[in-house]
Amino acid sequence: MSAIGVLSSCSCLRPGVWLLKPGMQQMGSFGLHTAARCAAKDYYEVLVLGGGAGGITMSARMKRKVGAGNVAVVEPSETHYYQPLWTLVGGGAKQLATSARPTGSVMPKGVEWIKSRVTALDPDKNCVWLENDIKISYKYLIIALGISLHYEKIKGLPEGFDHPKIGSNYSVHTVEKTWKALQDFKEGNAIFTFPNTPVKCAGAPQKIMYLSEAYWRKTGKRSKANIMFNTSLGVIFGVKKYADALLEIIKERNIAVNYKCNLVEVRADKQEAVFENLDKPGVTEVHQYEMLHVTPPMGPPDVLINSPVSDQIGWVDVDKETLQHKKYPNVFGIGDCTNLPTSKTAAAVAAQSGVLDKTISLVMKNQLPTKKYDGYTSCPLVTGYNKVILAEFDYDAQPLETFPIDQSKERVTMYHMKADMMPFLYWNMLLK
Repeated sequence: MSAIGVLSSCSCLRPGVWLLKPGMQQMGSFGLHTAARCAAKDYYEVLVLGGGAGGITMSARMKRKVGAGNVAVVEPSETHYYQPLWTLVGGGAKQLATSARPTGSVMPKGVEWIKSRVTALDPDKNCVWLENDIKISYKYLIIALGISLHYEKIKGLPEGFDHPKIGSNYSVHTVEKTWKALQDFKEGNAIFTFPNTPVKCAGAPQKIMYLSEAYWRKTGKRSKANIMFNTSLGVIFGVKKYADALLEIIKERNIAVNYKCNLVEVRADKQEAVFENLDKPGVTEVHQYEMLHVTPPMGPPDVLINSPVSDQIGWVDVDKETLQHKKYPNVFGIGDCTNLPTSKTAAAVAAQSGVLDKTISLVMKNQLPTKKYDGYTSCPLVTGYNKVILAEFDYDAQPLETFPIDQSKERVTMYHMKADMMPFLYWNMLLK
């Protein structure tokens, strides 16, 4: 059965598998918005910080509640990316251009696009500060600022990317270098890393490893590759059902896994990667590489660190069931920038957006939120050029599956959903 057939025949479709259900409910009120300017007004009923998946989705929803002219999105970037596609771009299965659209084209019609950066948040005064000391006040604030990449926390990066043999699927500037390194591989160690921080799409560091293994098998180079997954974690995946399936694949494909192993330095001129043993702080080991895929350390955006809206680390401090801020009732958070104890994925944003929509509706009526987010997230674990294990789970790392099949099995239908259906649903449904 095709992926479309599987989706349409399933009566238990969750809001995150993704994007489909909320998208079908929301079609019809979207149009082209191209105006990008400094703030035309200094007050909005709803102000959204961030124009990624969470920010655009919530601005579309808020437009229907309070009117387009009363909603603004603060976002400096000219281009909006569907980043889940970069796994396939790095593996040579998709072109980078297909993951990009102009930000103006995804902004809901009539919603104000303030092309600027947030420099400070003052929730006690219901305002934020932008570049050039511009002050914007609000009645309700939605924070959707995403997560920041910190290649610079690895000694030798990002300048190491100027050398060959090294890439990273997490940046628009380095994802195509992954594909080049994959093609240029001759013989030796192929190392794939996972950092000692929260990351967005925690399955992605493994996905490119499985694609690389499949590519070298197809091109006759597999016997010359010593594939290593060096992860700072103590497990291969946080949900046992899928971890067990992945470990079987790793065994079958003769991949070495080194746990509690954190990349701290890259000597790109020598093709050396230095890893710290997290069980023995200060003890390091140097590995020569013929290919290196780097997953960078990540953290909250700088503007959120030491902000009144954030926890001690810098994540937006929200109630994990309602997404309402724990201290400021007119402030809300969604997506990667929050301290919700679940994986940071586009599917999580899709599920969160429906809950947050209900939460804000009730808050606007001076009622208590009742809709509860269960931590649902999804990670399509790409294990080859036509295979995916569709992991879906909740806050308790328990499977929360959509389809009446064993989703821990590799399936062609799930690959086509990941590669073909989900991008379509993202652009045409979730964002609308």
